[in-house]
Amino acid sequence: MTDSDHITGIFIGEPRELRPGRDSAIDKHPLAGTARIAALGILGDHQVDRINHGGPERALLHYSAKHYTGWREELAAAPAHLLQPPGFGENISSPLLDEERVCVGDVYRLGTARVQVSQPRSPCWKLNARFGVEDLARRVQDTQRSGWLYRVLDPGAAAVGDAIRLEERPHPGFSVARVMRAVYCDPPDPDLLARIAGLEGLSANWRAKAQRRLTGTQDDLRARLQGDPP
Repeated sequence: MTDSDHITGIFIGEPRELRPGRDSAIDKHPLAGTARIAALGILGDHQVDRINHGGPERALLHYSAKHYTGWREELAAAPAHLLQPPGFGENISSPLLDEERVCVGDVYRLGTARVQVSQPRSPCWKLNARFGVEDLARRVQDTQRSGWLYRVLDPGAAAVGDAIRLEERPHPGFSVARVMRAVYCDPPDPDLLARIAGLEGLSANWRAKAQRRLTGTQDDLRARLQGDPP
């Protein structure tokens, strides 16, 4: 398989106040040296909202460095340090892979760790607050420049410069972008949504989202995209 890449950044974060009364670890910084990747992610990384972030199905966030070119054009007034990795809160950055090339269920080797794509990232209000752009989470969702999340199959170690090697692709027709469009953006396609709802390797949370859309129940996205009052 040839759909591979290499690591250009590894990032971790600690909880900080993002807006009054609401903390987040979205503010990541480069990890010096080798990252130790365990079942719940990189040792030293943190999540504040354990309901919507982290856990074995959302252990690592990978975001394509290529997206920053577009964001620099669209968000010219944003702070410059946010318009480069890890501005979108990613753990892993690389220059080639993106949501159209990466598929749900893909198994990759990151250094010596073995990980599997579990779901698209569902962007939330924290991006709005971080960038000072009230509809940024919605724009990320609508363009599928979301990033994707991994579960860790085999713990290991990784460092900047290590290869990202595709080892398995069980669902070549189900890119991260296609799944995200089907669940959030496009008019309902019953056949496609039924296939996504039964897709082995997709997290249970996302299979349930597809099932709800299939049965005519659209999730209320306002709290995630806009944020609850502090």
